[in-house]
Amino acid sequence: MASTDLDLSPVAAPTIRHRSRWRSIGVLVVLVAAVMVLLSQGLLRNLNYFDTVDQVIQQKAKIGSTQIRLEGVVKPKSITRTATGASFWLTGSGDHQIFVQSAGTPPQLFQADIPVVVVGSFHGAQGWTFHGVQIMVKHSSSYIAAHPNRVKAPNGTSR
Repeated sequence: MASTDLDLSPVAAPTIRHRSRWRSIGVLVVLVAAVMVLLSQGLLRNLNYFDTVDQVIQQKAKIGSTQIRLEGVVKPKSITRTATGASFWLTGSGDHQIFVQSAGTPPQLFQADIPVVVVGSFHGAQGWTFHGVQIMVKHSSSYIAAHPNRVKAPNGTSR
């Protein structure tokens, strides 16, 4: 074996095609734009987490029978337990109030004179009874600290 048979001279690197590089950059830009559009649309839909009693009274015709989240304070002495759940009045500012019939068991902390969010809808264009499918007690640790006597469980313990 002769060592002269092997060619050990350096080989030039292949040239990079610019079209391939621009195509990769274009695909990357399109993917980033698609992700940004999806994220922004998701965030925009969730900005309005709930409608207050006052807003719903003003926009009842626009809302129709669309499912919404209705926020208000449970009117004292208005809760009636029913075979299918509970009915009560939600109050807004001034004299604004909406009657709610809710199906299902209310949360343990549900009681009069606390803010709640009710998921549901109005049935019929002229109906003013809000049919709820879920009640969420609306409070935070700062709310509990400011109103220690409002958020109590039925057995009397504070939460």
